[in-house]
Amino acid sequence: MEQEKIIEVLDFISTVDCTAEQKRTLLEMATNSLSLNKLNSLVGTPTQQSGNNGEVVWKLSEKELSLMPKTFRKEFRVEGCTAHIRKRQSGRNTWNYEIRYRRNGYNIAVSSNNLNIAKQKFINILHTAEKEKPEEYDPLAIRKRAVNKNGDTAIPVTLDGFSNYFLENFYKRKVKDSTHRIALNQYKNHILPHFGNVKLNQITPKKCQELLDKLNTEGKGKTADDVHSLLNMIFKAAVKHCIVQNNPIDMVFHQKHEHEHGSALTKEEEKQLLEAMAGTPMQIMFAVALYTGMRPNEYETARIDGNFIIANNSKRKDGKIEYKKIPITPMLKPYLEGVKELKFSSLRILRERFNKIFPTHRLYDLRTTFYTRCQECGILPVARDKFVGHSLGALGNTYTDVSDEFLYREGQKFKY
Repeated sequence: MEQEKIIEVLDFISTVDCTAEQKRTLLEMATNSLSLNKLNSLVGTPTQQSGNNGEVVWKLSEKELSLMPKTFRKEFRVEGCTAHIRKRQSGRNTWNYEIRYRRNGYNIAVSSNNLNIAKQKFINILHTAEKEKPEEYDPLAIRKRAVNKNGDTAIPVTLDGFSNYFLENFYKRKVKDSTHRIALNQYKNHILPHFGNVKLNQITPKKCQELLDKLNTEGKGKTADDVHSLLNMIFKAAVKHCIVQNNPIDMVFHQKHEHEHGSALTKEEEKQLLEAMAGTPMQIMFAVALYTGMRPNEYETARIDGNFIIANNSKRKDGKIEYKKIPITPMLKPYLEGVKELKFSSLRILRERFNKIFPTHRLYDLRTTFYTRCQECGILPVARDKFVGHSLGALGNTYTDVSDEFLYREGQKFKY
């Protein structure tokens, strides 16, 4: 044999954990022209790889794979996972083998002066890890401990505790106070009574489905939409906080409620409304609502600024404040003679007065009426959308910046 081949074979045989007699047999086989790869396949030993601290990679044989639990056997086969062997000299002519596996939350380590014994110990502990699933091997538990290490130790795991934690610390920052208040009421009136204050990980998709089906059966389609959205947000937050692994709402079937659109008042009904309120402050309030198209929750922000009514656009999200300008049109101007400041009653009172006259309409229909009249009077869509506070889309908002003169001129068309 060539000298290099002899050295290579001797180095290989030195890594095999077997008796002196077996090593002599291997040497004889090598002299009979068996390749190093063939020797390796016969003895099933790890292929030596250069690395720090004498670490080598243990490539499992088919026999060894068959002895492993199904969970780990699939992982080793499919994902190419490997167990790492650290070989250290423990005596003049002896070695110690440490086998480690660190993946998917598992941290397993065994050692022995005999490689085969170390392998068997490793396979045995894999069975223990799969059967008992102790917390130290649980990836979710590891993530929870990581959260705790950051000092966030007071995250509740019950429905009521976590929901209030989420609504007060996160949701409240993104929405208006009125929206936050509505969400709290939906939670207290529907979600909490249905589930009770159970742990979040005990809530099933079936239980969520039962709540939504109940609301839809009762004819509360809009409420079902709100509850579905709120539950989805709560569970998404719980997943991100590592309280649960999956969002049960992902399995729920929910068809969004088809909202009924309001209907515009006729011109005769407009006249009836304003005449019914003649001689009272309510007449000015309803005239402004009718001839500006503001949303009811925007009334309290309205003020007069020259030839315009300025109001807060309530449909802007993430706390962004945006104002809209509605011209004082020929239809509105007579009602504002001598008026310098707008003062609205509460929405409850306005709705009561309005519904008393038109029980089949709702207050929001005044906005629908204004939008309809803008179209009938030939007001350009870009001006109309500016009046009512509609978004022009990302591109339109970026490149459309119409002047006050243009808006006022279009507003003068509002006459009938």
